[in-house]
Amino acid sequence: MQGSGTNYKGNVAEAEVAAAAVRAGIPVLKPLVEHARYDLAFDLGSRLARIQCKWATKRDDVVLIRLSGYRLSSRGPIKSTYAADEIDAVAAYCDELDRCYLLPSSLIAGAYSVQLRVNATRNGQRAALHWATDYELPGAIAQLGERLSGTQEVAGSSPASSTSPPASSTASSPSETRQILGAHDFRNRFGWYFEQAAKGETFLITRRGRQYARLGPP
Repeated sequence: MQGSGTNYKGNVAEAEVAAAAVRAGIPVLKPLVEHARYDLAFDLGSRLARIQCKWATKRDDVVLIRLSGYRLSSRGPIKSTYAADEIDAVAAYCDELDRCYLLPSSLIAGAYSVQLRVNATRNGQRAALHWATDYELPGAIAQLGERLSGTQEVAGSSPASSTSPPASSTASSPSETRQILGAHDFRNRFGWYFEQAAKGETFLITRRGRQYARLGPP
């Protein structure tokens, strides 16, 4: 591999992410201006998703994605992270595995880094882990589209200050409302979803764009 600087790695990551999205059938757009908070935009049909591209590194059994950066201010350079309203997802390319991953803004907002686990832990821990296979770009794109569609629906019927996690809605009968969400969103906010299920809501959980599980009231 030629080159090893930050700019070189960033350019390679952006090119690999764009190629992976195109292979998945997603039109890719690039902003004309530089220094925006996102590098690419994915055309998901109903809307555009703002994507920030990152270089990922494999360390032992995890893929490490660094998210923090530095901004210039009147006080000098300050360390910064991404906010959920600045981008819709971070796409990362890992050269060691030759894989692209897609992380939703709900996972990376305010974080300095994210670790995706490739292999199981030695102590058998499974809770509170982010598995790399759950975020591989081709499958994660479908979930990103569902999430953004759900955000639009919620924004149209609820106040902008609502703290409810984004989800899309569907109903099989007039008396039942179901929320559709990705498996990683459910894992990250399972406590909130359990509480809502106890209040009578029903959730359909998807994984890689397919129905995976159902959570309903007792």
